[in-house]
Amino acid sequence: MRVAVVGAGPAGIYASDILSRTLPGTSIDLFDRLPAPYGLVRYGVAPDHPRIKAIVNALDKILGRGDIRLIGNVELGTDIAVEELREHYDAVVLATGAIRDAALDVPGVDLPGSFGAADFVSWFDGHPDVPRTWPLEAREIAVIGAGNVALDVARMLAKHPKDLAPTEIPANVADGLAASPVTDVHVFARRGPAQAKFSPLELRELGHVPDVDVIVYPEDFAFDAGSEAAMAASNQTRQVVATLTDWALNDPAAATASRRIHLHFLHQPVEIVGEPGDDGVARVSALRTERTELTGDGTSRGTGTVVDTPVQAVYRAVGYFGSPIPGVPFDDVHGVIPNDGGRVLLDGEPVPGLYATGWIKRGPVGLIGHTKSDAQETIRNLAADVEAGIGLRARVAEGAEQVDVLALLEERGVPVTTWEGWELLSAHERALGEVEGRARVKVVPREEMTALSRPSLVR
Repeated sequence: MRVAVVGAGPAGIYASDILSRTLPGTSIDLFDRLPAPYGLVRYGVAPDHPRIKAIVNALDKILGRGDIRLIGNVELGTDIAVEELREHYDAVVLATGAIRDAALDVPGVDLPGSFGAADFVSWFDGHPDVPRTWPLEAREIAVIGAGNVALDVARMLAKHPKDLAPTEIPANVADGLAASPVTDVHVFARRGPAQAKFSPLELRELGHVPDVDVIVYPEDFAFDAGSEAAMAASNQTRQVVATLTDWALNDPAAATASRRIHLHFLHQPVEIVGEPGDDGVARVSALRTERTELTGDGTSRGTGTVVDTPVQAVYRAVGYFGSPIPGVPFDDVHGVIPNDGGRVLLDGEPVPGLYATGWIKRGPVGLIGHTKSDAQETIRNLAADVEAGIGLRARVAEGAEQVDVLALLEERGVPVTTWEGWELLSAHERALGEVEGRARVKVVPREEMTALSRPSLVR
């Protein structure tokens, strides 16, 4: 058995691990478009969250066993096509995730000063494919969203760079944040506190950021029968509501920090307002929201009352969205690969030997635990298909020579990186961190990452 898994984030690594234990002896090649593995754990988690980044240690142990071959710096559809992978492998598992920002359909969304949260997260995490600089010129900023990404964006915008110094934050990011004039960050949620998707821990962390006050407005609190049901059903929801309630009861006169994070509930965005500058170019000047009310089942509706909040930048944290893969069916509405339990579907019928797992399979919801159970379902169905002989050996005629894809990519001039190369790069980053008294200093430029990950070049 030869299986290709595309995407070396948690979804792809868990799928590879489960596959290696479900079908022992399977040859597994794990591809990624970046020179380094770990996907959103490396490039989608705020640098001041070391507990979440500790997941890397568990993923390291899986890849360090040696039974899964990492092949990095390979762009699917450019360096090698899905059709080619299907020729050389019995099965292909797509775990490419979701890295784009979901769309927000309001007027003014394309104004200068309107940003997607996914792009900003990639910037402050040192993703090699985004610019090294970021326009941090606003004193007042709006963040649209009621999930953990919205909290990450708000916290990173408001936090003083000196408090990020011990983390993996790249130097260019620290310099950019140090020059930011921000004083107020406003987070807007269209429903009430009981409908917020914050995790209790992430929300509580917001209250411990030095020299940053969290302000919650009592008039933004409303609970309906749906809210009561949500709190009765979930201890996490109760914890979130309790934290927000405590903040709402704080004396406003006690808010003396130099920066503030405002949490607004029952506000839905209706327009990003622009105003021409001295050069005649319209830029973000306010976020216009409509006050909402809960309808009794936890959903909300507009009240017709409009509020303008002066801001000079808006960050849209309304979710991630998957990207199509050349040669693979794609649902443009939901941003996923059509599938049934991980079996990729074309016109409603399974494509033999082609599977999906993770966010590209189910959409960008859920945490690491969901990713594991997701991978278990996909690999269980893959194993059932192998048992039934579906898709097996479709790549070559019997007796034909098996092509080593790694050698094929090298022949094409693709500067492939491997697990051994990642170990070199990781050791280099840790060594840089020792000099600066940090756990790691992340290498950002892709060319430098690739060179450090290629043992022949390093030697």
